[in-house]
Amino acid sequence: MAQTTVYIKAERNTEMQVDEVFLKDIASLYCEDKTILAKVKAIKLHTFHENERKRFFISMTEVIKLVKETVSGVEVESIGEPDMIAERVYVEKKKGAVEVIKILLVSLVCFFGASFTIMAFHNDIGIVDVFAKYYELVMGETSSGFTILEISYSIGLAAGIIIFFNHIGGRRITKDPTPIEVEMSIYEEDVEKALIKTANREELESDTK
Repeated sequence: MAQTTVYIKAERNTEMQVDEVFLKDIASLYCEDKTILAKVKAIKLHTFHENERKRFFISMTEVIKLVKETVSGVEVESIGEPDMIAERVYVEKKKGAVEVIKILLVSLVCFFGASFTIMAFHNDIGIVDVFAKYYELVMGETSSGFTILEISYSIGLAAGIIIFFNHIGGRRITKDPTPIEVEMSIYEEDVEKALIKTANREELESDTK
């Protein structure tokens, strides 16, 4: 008789808004036998408590062991991540004044920081003098500081920023991820890998004591 196979595609990081972590919460599961699938989905991995850390780490080897203990005689195929993180998060339904102030402060910092960076760069390369000399060479007269060069450059700079960041106001220009989203994704992936390595190191250290 052929053995029933349970396929597990685990996610590296899952945010939870409840205290109990079940296998179905951190992985996609498939099995032809619906009874076995229901049992595997209902496997409880962890319960978050108030006075403990809000991250739970588990490896796929431990998950496979739990599945085989729950349902005997099944094969387990892992097609996802070898290590998983479940993070307990608390979401405020109502945004208070503090949240609004934080958004305003971040917006102001980003606006003035970007403005200062652009102005410092232009001052460093002496772009005003460059435009003045270029205008004088082409037009044969002294630049007033407010010519077609400055106007075209300003429009081009704004258009370039909008196209590069793929946003205008609150709307996305294309469906492609923005550079910030790409960098945030890379950063989150690096953080998750570091957390898993730290958890594995702490587990090894506790085992050797």
